[in-house]
Amino acid sequence: MDIALIIESIETLLGGVVLTLELTILSLLIGFVLSVPLAFMRASRSPWLSWPVLAYTYVFRGTPLLVQLFLIYYGLGQLAFVRESFLWLLFRDPFYCALLAFSLNSAAYTIEVFRGGIQSVPPGLVEAAQAIGLSPTKIRLRIVFPLAFRTVLPSYANEVVGMIKASSLASTVTLLEITGLARKLVSETFAPYEVFIAAGAIYLGLTFLASRLFNLIELHLSGAPPDK
Repeated sequence: MDIALIIESIETLLGGVVLTLELTILSLLIGFVLSVPLAFMRASRSPWLSWPVLAYTYVFRGTPLLVQLFLIYYGLGQLAFVRESFLWLLFRDPFYCALLAFSLNSAAYTIEVFRGGIQSVPPGLVEAAQAIGLSPTKIRLRIVFPLAFRTVLPSYANEVVGMIKASSLASTVTLLEITGLARKLVSETFAPYEVFIAAGAIYLGLTFLASRLFNLIELHLSGAPPDK
């Protein structure tokens, strides 16, 4: 094993970290925004609200992310109405195709995470909020969701870490993030072992930082002092 080549590969692959983080952070933000209202729909007792969201989460959680990415990247561009509309400006760009696939997939998992948290909120708290005259919207935003988010924070942290690793699939649609650069570097050096060890080390570092960040957030919300 060539240690010098691993170190050199790490320096080269760090150039893909920005794109990896862009895809990951934007996907998580879009997925979060989509998942909050849909999680309340999913937790609703009304089948008219719950079942359509269940169908969405079932499809996106039950099929591989790689398949979803290929369907968006290779499939949507084949539709005539997409090519003839402003949507083609987005779907001809692999970055936006990957962003859409990752966002929809992340939202599907996050919906189920938040749904569990919402349903775990004691009904008595909701009844007390209703008794003092809070509107349903304020109850959801000021009481139910904050309590639910605190409950499911460890599970949501797992989704964030999973999305960091899943971002490597963007390399399959020509994007030069960490894995894309690694594949290019392998074709130049013919040293896949060292190059992918370097790539794995970078992903390991990113997931460690994400996990540590969520640990600190969890400690802050619980009021416990941070670990030294």
